[in-house]
Amino acid sequence: MMSNVHLSKSKYCKCVQCKKILWLEKYKPEFAVKTAKDSVLENGTKVGKIAKGLFGNYQNIEFNENLNIMIEKTQELLRNKPNIITEASFNYKNNFCSVDILKNDVDVIEIYEVKSSTEIHDIYLDDASYQYYVLSKLGLNVKKVSIVYINNQYVRGEELEIGKLFNIEDITDIAKSKQEEIKNNIDMINMYMTEHSENNEPITDIGLKCSDPYECEFWEYCTRDLPKPNVFDIAGGMRKTQKFEKYYQGKISFEDLQHDQDLNSKYLEQIDFELNNLKPKIDIEAIRNIMDLLKYPLYFIDYETYQVAIPEIKGTRPYQQLPFQYSLHIIKEKGASIEHREFLAEVDDKNFIRHFAESMIKDIPNNGSIIIYNKAFEPARNREIAEMYPDLKDEMYRLNNNMVDFLEPFKQRKYYTKEMHGSASIKAVLPALYPNDPELDYHNLPVVHNGGEASEAFLSLKGKSKEEQEKIRHGLLVYCELDTYAMVKIWMKFKEIIGGRVL
Repeated sequence: MMSNVHLSKSKYCKCVQCKKILWLEKYKPEFAVKTAKDSVLENGTKVGKIAKGLFGNYQNIEFNENLNIMIEKTQELLRNKPNIITEASFNYKNNFCSVDILKNDVDVIEIYEVKSSTEIHDIYLDDASYQYYVLSKLGLNVKKVSIVYINNQYVRGEELEIGKLFNIEDITDIAKSKQEEIKNNIDMINMYMTEHSENNEPITDIGLKCSDPYECEFWEYCTRDLPKPNVFDIAGGMRKTQKFEKYYQGKISFEDLQHDQDLNSKYLEQIDFELNNLKPKIDIEAIRNIMDLLKYPLYFIDYETYQVAIPEIKGTRPYQQLPFQYSLHIIKEKGASIEHREFLAEVDDKNFIRHFAESMIKDIPNNGSIIIYNKAFEPARNREIAEMYPDLKDEMYRLNNNMVDFLEPFKQRKYYTKEMHGSASIKAVLPALYPNDPELDYHNLPVVHNGGEASEAFLSLKGKSKEEQEKIRHGLLVYCELDTYAMVKIWMKFKEIIGGRVL
């Protein structure tokens, strides 16, 4: 029977996750909320482009909205065996796919599916197996199916070595074992879309599939009728499996959950504070303890970083966090005015990580307290810098030895208010401590409003006009400055709480 739904490998994989995604994309696309960052998509594009050269010279099938042109071009190149064809395109009964890399040998072919991930996920097996299905149904003799993915242990030298950048794993046996499943899935997808027209929306409950393997763009649409706040608004590390367990038990609203003794006391505390409008909880002794750790001069610092799949800087690994910016507020002694320093890399500086580190060492010459917000982040970047540049190792470890983490009292709920909504993020803490202060409102910033946007903004600088670059750079500077000024304001609040006894 001719399939009446046009499927591509990406659409097939979406249906493996949840069939309703296909229906929503067709009939309610306006409700999709973009979840994938531009940098993630760009990483995928760059990885795909570089991987094409894995086996030497290749012939590429250019994308064309008329898929038949791609299919015809593929057929031409298939006759010129042996060769390597990238984006080789095929259609079997309205099931379309483009193979990232196709090895076209004399009697057999090999499929290589390229991923920008550092490990193989189950959905990749579905993707590659679907391609095996289409090609084998067309009568092609598929000898091997492999997944090509990023080797995150690779350290770049002067030149990029793509043979070392990628891992290749043979999954032929898995692909063969999934063929009956794929045929059944395709039949089921067609039946589903036939049964559910535009005016007959399928009823599909939410579940773990909504974020596994990918965050669904229709989450807000599918949860639009849930009470607010609800179990999915509980913050502080509650696992999604547990949230859905409560959801399926019918314990959805905070009222439903407020007496649930299965819940961690931290989650019950968030619910209690928000339902009953409780006053702030402040452990003065815990605040005093963290303030007792501080020694002048005080350095309040925050880094911004970005990640790329393909390392461009010598000595870096795929997806390493690369620091390109810091903001630093300094209080040299008791009663001193606040000073500010900052660093923002030039987009074409190939040695920006070293320049970042040298600038920071210069700006923090003395052994005062370096105040950060999340000890898991900045110290790890400093250790990576020390590994890249051994001559800076002593200084980077000096900085690490002086760090004090202001996240801790909020993370441990030694200081908690209902306005934090269970989160210890500085974006939740700052407005809770200083409500209705426009100077401290991240929403009022001109370009960048969070760390993810900062990474995107810096990566977007290349190719922009000078005027556009200046606007983006200004946005980056004022955003990062607010992050460290936020820590100064937290310090001021701590001083107020302990009555100014310390510092």
